[in-house]
Amino acid sequence: MNAAMQFFQSTVGPMVLIFTVSNLAAMGLQVRMPGVMVALRNKKSVALVFVWGWVVGPAFGYLITRILPLAEPYVVVVLLASLAPCAPFLSQMVGKARGDMGFAGALIPLVAVGTVVLMPLIAPLLVKGVTISSWSLAKPLLLTILLPLLIGIVIRHYADTAATKMFPAVKGLAFISTLLTTVWCLVIYGQGMLNTAGELALLSMTLFMVGMGLMTYNFSFGLKQNQRSIMALGLSTLNGAALFAATTAIPNADPRIGAMTVLWIVVSIPLAAIGAKIFAKQAGKAEARGQASTPPAT
Repeated sequence: MNAAMQFFQSTVGPMVLIFTVSNLAAMGLQVRMPGVMVALRNKKSVALVFVWGWVVGPAFGYLITRILPLAEPYVVVVLLASLAPCAPFLSQMVGKARGDMGFAGALIPLVAVGTVVLMPLIAPLLVKGVTISSWSLAKPLLLTILLPLLIGIVIRHYADTAATKMFPAVKGLAFISTLLTTVWCLVIYGQGMLNTAGELALLSMTLFMVGMGLMTYNFSFGLKQNQRSIMALGLSTLNGAALFAATTAIPNADPRIGAMTVLWIVVSIPLAAIGAKIFAKQAGKAEARGQASTPPAT
C-alpha cells in the first residue's frame, strides 16, 4: 500500500465525522424552534414519517430485490438501506428545494429516533443472520446526528445574532467537507464501486431513491408543497452512519456490501440535488398559486 492510499484510509474517519457534524450543525443554525414545534405537533405528519420510513420504504426495498436479479450482498444493502433514511446532507438540499426548514428540523430527529428503535427490530426479519445492537446503532446517531443538530437549534434560539454570524462559516465547512468526503470515498472504494458495474447495484439504489422520492412527494396528503419536498428528500436518501453500523454487525461480510454502501452514499448526493432543483421549480409554481407557506429561515 503506497503512502497516498495510507493517508486517505487513515483520514477518512475524521473526514466523514466532519462532514456529518458540520452538515447537521448548519441545519440547526437555520432552524427556529417555533417551526420545529409546529411540525412535531402535527400528528398526521409524524405518522406519515413512520409509515413512509418503516412500512412503505422496507416494502419497496423488498420489492426491488424480488424484481431485480441482484447478488445476495446487494440484496442485503438494499434491505438495510430501506431502514435507514435521511442523509446528513439534507441540510444543504432544503434551501435548494425552497423547503420548510422548521419541518426539516423536526424530520431529522424523528427519523433518527425511528431508526434507532425500529431498525434493530425489523432488520433481523428482512436479513437473515443480522442482529443489531440498539446502542451500537444509537451511539453514532446520537453523537453525529442529533447532538450537532440540537446545538445549532439551541444557539439559534438563544443567541440569534451569534447564530447568524456563525452560519456562513459552518455552511462553508459543510460544503467543503461534503466534496472532500466524496473524493475520499472515490479514492478508497472506487475500484470496489466499479466492480459493481453490470451487477444492477446502481440500478437498484437509483430505483429506490427515485421511487421513494416520487411516492412521498405525490402522496403525502395534507402537507404543503415545501414540506412534501423535504419529506421526499429525507426519506429517499440514506443515513450512511446507520447503514455502516448495521453492515458491520454482519459476521464475515462480503466486501461488496461495503462497496455498495459507499456507492449509495456518493450517488445519493447528485440524485438529491437533481430532486431539490425539481422541487424548487414546483415551489415557485405553488407560490404563484398562493399555496406556499412562510419562506424558510436563513
